[in-house]
Amino acid sequence: MGSTSRRVDEVADLAIVVVSANNAAWLEDCLSSAFESAGGAKLDVVVVDNASTDGTRELVESRFPEARVLTSANLGFAYGNNRGIETTTAPYVLLLNPDTKILTGSFGELIDILDADPDVGLAGVRQVSADGELWPTMRRFPSLTRAVGEALFSERWPVHPRWAGERVLQPAAYESELESDWLSGSFMLVRREALLSAGLLDERFFLYSEEPDLCLRMKQAGWAVRFLPQMTIVHHAGKAGIQPRMVAQEAYARRQYASKHFGHPYRVLYLMGCGLRYLIRAALASRWGHDREARRQASVRALRALAGRGDPPFVPPPATALMPVDARPQG
Repeated sequence: MGSTSRRVDEVADLAIVVVSANNAAWLEDCLSSAFESAGGAKLDVVVVDNASTDGTRELVESRFPEARVLTSANLGFAYGNNRGIETTTAPYVLLLNPDTKILTGSFGELIDILDADPDVGLAGVRQVSADGELWPTMRRFPSLTRAVGEALFSERWPVHPRWAGERVLQPAAYESELESDWLSGSFMLVRREALLSAGLLDERFFLYSEEPDLCLRMKQAGWAVRFLPQMTIVHHAGKAGIQPRMVAQEAYARRQYASKHFGHPYRVLYLMGCGLRYLIRAALASRWGHDREARRQASVRALRALAGRGDPPFVPPPATALMPVDARPQG
């Protein structure tokens, strides 16, 4: 693991960890807006370079000398974030995607809100797409009925009952502070004390499902998970279109989550509900336009991942590299 470019700021109010795996093209806007949105808070910004070959380190060191760069093997989102967290000491840690940009609000304001409510362990903020459309980031925990509802296109129903889908779709819900089961991992503001009690991200998840797993453990440890509308960011989600390998990885992570948190009978039913989604989409793939073959392949690969057939889409970290679920950050 490479050395950092400067000494950790031990008096920082907020540590920001950005994991970049060949995301240099997005880092300019991400880091510039982060520093501009400090709002009086002292920041310790760490960019974890996950084996990038696009000049990530060079960009950060030349354009943002106040940030630190940590070189890491690319062993997944959770692994990279944990390595960054371990180098920080601030009372709050923000896990921030590189393909984001702060639009409104300040970190100082968010910290004041969390200081005033010590029961909140993890918080997220309002997110919009590149064209300004609200991106639903409040989620409900995975369940059999929600898997079946989403398989049956519940997000297109005229009403959206809680039992039929994970995403909170009502725009009005994003106008005020609200408790949530879990929040999108593109922006997770975490109280360090909560990490000490719930543990860091589970590195067995290479990508996807680490957020509901972390939030579930936060709640089990007695912490609240809350959406805060005081900040808005743009997140370039889905920027690469349909990628069969990534769809398969999400399905594989669902299988991991179910294996960790569900008993055997319920787990089987839940995975069948998830499989129904991909069976229906594979059958309907021919109705889509130019990307219909990618959609069909994505559904087929996802079904194989759910069934545990073949190798994982991404090679998981070796057992010796895994951090225990209850590992503690230093400091």
